[in-house]
Amino acid sequence: MVATYAAVLAIVVASLAIGQAALALCGICRWSWLSPAVGLALLVAVCWATVRIAGDGVGSAVVVAVLAIASVAYLWSLSGGGATSAGVGSGWGGREALWVGAPVTLLALLAASIPFAVEGHFGILGTSFNPDMSQHLLAASRLADGLPNQLIHQGYPLGPHSVVVALNKGLGIGLVQGFSGLTVAVAILAPLTVLTAFRELPAIPRTAGALVVGLAYVVASYFAQGAFKETMQALFLLAFVLALREASRNPDWSGLPLRFVPASLLAVGSVYTYSFPGLIWLGGAAVLWLLAELVGGRATRAANHPLGPRPVPALLLALLAFIVLVAPELGRMLDFHSFETFDPNGPGLGNLFGQVSPFEALGIWPSGDFRLAPGDGAVPALAYYLGIAFGLALLAWGAVRCWLRREWAVLAGLAAAALAYAAARVGGTPYTAAKAIEIASSVVALTILLPLLPELWFFRSAYRTKGTTTPAGRPDSPLAGAAAGVFLIAAGACSLLALANAPVGPTSYSPALTEMRPLVADGPVLALPPRQLLADEHGTPYIAWELRGGRVCITAAEEAGEKPPPGVRYVITWIDAARESGDLGAVGVSPPFAGFAPKRAAPPYVLWEATRPVAGHSPCPLIAVRQARQGPAR
Repeated sequence: MVATYAAVLAIVVASLAIGQAALALCGICRWSWLSPAVGLALLVAVCWATVRIAGDGVGSAVVVAVLAIASVAYLWSLSGGGATSAGVGSGWGGREALWVGAPVTLLALLAASIPFAVEGHFGILGTSFNPDMSQHLLAASRLADGLPNQLIHQGYPLGPHSVVVALNKGLGIGLVQGFSGLTVAVAILAPLTVLTAFRELPAIPRTAGALVVGLAYVVASYFAQGAFKETMQALFLLAFVLALREASRNPDWSGLPLRFVPASLLAVGSVYTYSFPGLIWLGGAAVLWLLAELVGGRATRAANHPLGPRPVPALLLALLAFIVLVAPELGRMLDFHSFETFDPNGPGLGNLFGQVSPFEALGIWPSGDFRLAPGDGAVPALAYYLGIAFGLALLAWGAVRCWLRREWAVLAGLAAAALAYAAARVGGTPYTAAKAIEIASSVVALTILLPLLPELWFFRSAYRTKGTTTPAGRPDSPLAGAAAGVFLIAAGACSLLALANAPVGPTSYSPALTEMRPLVADGPVLALPPRQLLADEHGTPYIAWELRGGRVCITAAEEAGEKPPPGVRYVITWIDAARESGDLGAVGVSPPFAGFAPKRAAPPYVLWEATRPVAGHSPCPLIAVRQARQGPAR
């Protein structure tokens, strides 16, 4: 627990400090809630750029620490008035931001901690939903040791993994706790970023809206299966849309030559997290937004241009910053195009049962497992259909209101997400289509709540106290206010349901089990883990995924009996942590069954091989690669 929350604290603090310092260098003189996402994007890029230098991660930890300390010092100097001539000074808003962000941070942390509280321990998130985390752990372990790995050679984006390695080398945080900390940190940074859109609202609707958008149902569902890359990409798309919105609508950003650079930094983070596919959403949103601003934008600035004064140089500077920062990754991006996920004939379902409904992006889906169809769980199908109808009506109303208010950036993000889903549904696999739904869900929630949230009935008096109307610029609507309240409650409850259903797997990890797979591929293997690993930590799908490719039986060591199943050639046992020396004779490990001799010791595992064939046909199921991905989902 301590290590996980230490990782959360380190990532959140570093992202806030580095992100806000970067925005200040762009000339943004007030606190911006884009700083969490911008800082995370820079953190991912910096860690990947430095993780392979001397120390295999120590260099990353040192560089990030120096950047964070320098950023805090720089921001401190601004708050002390050292840059008042530049318009920053002591009124930059850091103290006010602390009070605004504190309740959002605390509530998001509590929500993200629900899986661990329900399961009663900390460990690998989502093991029985999705076993892919074992491969991420293996890649991070190889990266930390400076060893080659298949994902590295395939151009797989390893920016998030390098952040975990930096935590491991710099703070001594284990890889499991590092990934859990990163996943939880993203669940905090996303709602904080949403405050960019809701900063003018009173505390209650502002906080509720930030949490519902940042932890939308499908985002929460992917959090529940430990899919940190998808939740990060959803955050970067959401922040990118808000960055474009700020650049074209916020008077504090008007006229700044670097006002589009924050958006380009977010695109950099997307590349190092999601490689070139991330640009499908961000690039599409940028093109659609630019067209909308040029065609439908109305001049609101003295320069008489919808994009502000001197837009071409500002856009070119942002594009130049993006090209320079992603140039080192271009070769790996080209290698990544042949990755198996993009093969329509590959493992198309992954851990899914079938196509995931795009209506889940509306946020009202009363199921703890997003893979279930309406009526397959405890809630009747009618509840799903009512939620879909209600969500569609609110989305249509929100899109119309955004159109009337010329919220081109939000609508561009929504349209880009819809097109990306359509392309994945037609030309991709159910697995990639589900990812497109997850990445779109926060933007969908933002489209609904941006015009709707100010109508919430119980704070209309707050606007009257200030002597203003609602931000929509029209009289209060009781019906819209009631709809806002119902949506917040329903969508929030669905997200909490997904978080409460998240399984938490093994608390420790060693790549040694994966490395044994080639040794046991030619014969049935019996794994004898401790009962606790199977009963309390969802160890069965985790072990099956690690040993996929052959016939595997998994039985608790306490229930193994005196003889192995028929036909078993190999047995894997677990060594007590206190005896992990690697010397079988020294630790006094005895064979699990008569007729088995030690073949390899790789603590905490010991591989035993039968000295003579075990008669009979093996009852162990064949765990093929594709089955291993689908098995946990059944």
